[in-house]
Amino acid sequence: MYSCLHTHSTFCDGHDTIETLCQRAYEKGLAAIGFSSHAPIYRKTGFSTDWHIQEDRLEAYLDTVRAVRRQWEGKLQVFLGLEIDYIPGLMGPKDRDYQDLGLDYCIGSVHYVIPPQGAPFAVDDSPDVFAAGIRDGFAQDPEAVVETYWDTVEGMIREGGFDILGHVDLIKKNPCILQQKKWFSLESPRYERRLRGLADTIGAFPVAVEVNTGGLTRYKIPEPYPSYALLRLLQAKQLPVIITADAHSAEDLDAHYDEARKTLLQAGYTHAVLFGGKKDGLPQWKEEPLGHAEANG
Repeated sequence: MYSCLHTHSTFCDGHDTIETLCQRAYEKGLAAIGFSSHAPIYRKTGFSTDWHIQEDRLEAYLDTVRAVRRQWEGKLQVFLGLEIDYIPGLMGPKDRDYQDLGLDYCIGSVHYVIPPQGAPFAVDDSPDVFAAGIRDGFAQDPEAVVETYWDTVEGMIREGGFDILGHVDLIKKNPCILQQKKWFSLESPRYERRLRGLADTIGAFPVAVEVNTGGLTRYKIPEPYPSYALLRLLQAKQLPVIITADAHSAEDLDAHYDEARKTLLQAGYTHAVLFGGKKDGLPQWKEEPLGHAEANG
């Protein structure tokens, strides 16, 4: 029942080649693997990073995934995608140049916030960078960062152009890592109000929400993205979810999947979805049962 559509290779910030990732996905018995390298960002934003595909490597990435898909035909489904950042006024999944690439799917993600002053920064960067962004860009107001983040996520959902909503509550990463330096509370009425609003927005512009185990793997945060609280809200609206690993190495292609499954069962879900490609431009989702609730304990 498992696949991994959120996968990073050596074309961006992953540690293994596309060929190695396919081989390991096959050995692990996954139904499918999808490649979702971070889309190029420099030309649109001027941001220089080492974790997005460089502009001059995009064609090689597309060609490599297409070639590997042919090699694995009949043994492993291989899908071609991108993880595309939404940065208001600069770039987003709906941009025509991304839409014209012939992708099987794309993941829409928010990493960056644009502060009232100072430079944009990624909310999942190191705690020191996050703290500096609060200080220099938001006048020492962490709640303003949270509000800006959720406004940006909701803006991306309304604009559309993507098939899977990536690590939707990424803003919680640093507070989860540094409990002793908690800039904002994940249980505050203000934060919970934004979660309810987010669930309403997703319900009005439905996409598949990924249950992303990457934070469990790399940062040892105690839960997947999204949180149990948000999953309860999504389940109440019967919104589809897909389990992904946000894998940066071949060994992590199904990391913590059983934990994700149990979290979904506890939140009231009975099924997750698998991606089956697109037909007439629309993603085809197949429901797969999560098993029985008694498996939780």
